[in-house]
Amino acid sequence: MSIPVPLSNPSHPVIMSLRSYSGCAHDHLRRFLLQNYHLQVNAMKLNKTKTLITATTLTLLNACASLPSNDLRDPYEGWNRKVQSFNDTADNYVMKPVAKGYKWAMPDFAEQGVSNFFSNIEDIGVIVNSALQGKLSQTGSDTARLLVNTTAGVGGLFDVATHIDLPKHDDNFDKTFGAWGLDTGPYLVLPIFGPSSVRGFAGMAFDMAIDPTNYVGGSAIGMVNAVNIVDKRADMLPMDKVVDEAATDRYEFFKNAYLSRDNPTDENGDSHENHSLKLEEVDKP
Repeated sequence: MSIPVPLSNPSHPVIMSLRSYSGCAHDHLRRFLLQNYHLQVNAMKLNKTKTLITATTLTLLNACASLPSNDLRDPYEGWNRKVQSFNDTADNYVMKPVAKGYKWAMPDFAEQGVSNFFSNIEDIGVIVNSALQGKLSQTGSDTARLLVNTTAGVGGLFDVATHIDLPKHDDNFDKTFGAWGLDTGPYLVLPIFGPSSVRGFAGMAFDMAIDPTNYVGGSAIGMVNAVNIVDKRADMLPMDKVVDEAATDRYEFFKNAYLSRDNPTDENGDSHENHSLKLEEVDKP
């Protein structure tokens, strides 16, 4: 069953919700989300759960528009803190136990193979965004990496490319929009998805549109996405201890970690990420 196009239906609850705070100081956010919601919904057709989460986020944004914040990067702090509290609860009672069970049951080599497989699929989006950012040399390297890992790496289960000097890059539409000069916009915490921004929210729609896993037919799409999510959460388990010990305010910790990724780029277009939180450093004593 197709999802109705909200922009053609003035009585759609999301549209009414966004228009309800048209007079607030953040009217530009309302207009931006109205323009991008149609694309987001079409990309989400392929996953009903993601569609529900996105619609919920847009519908409830009016609740945060009037909440004050001293941080200009975070005008919706009241809303964001409530959503993070919800996410933390869901993580503690659902995602973290499932991830721990997954890590316990999966041999290390099998878990690494799953991570490599999804990382190889993500390289398709990396190639597209490298090209859109004008990184021609990196685009060639990323393309070669995808071909090598898909063939010699048995469908991406083995990361052969890294061993022959074809490193992994991490480009997406959020970074592409940034390279094109679009501002990050206000910080947002999305239900389930977690830390994001107005630009990141828009970029998510494009990322999903070019993700091949969203085009898997039948009930298999749910299984594929579930394994991907659980595998990523399992990879982040080492971070939990660091966050618990280092963060006096979990909200500020995650906000600053997310916003620190939006760094200036050098003359080659590569991000300076030396201040960003890196998972590979968590395990070091």
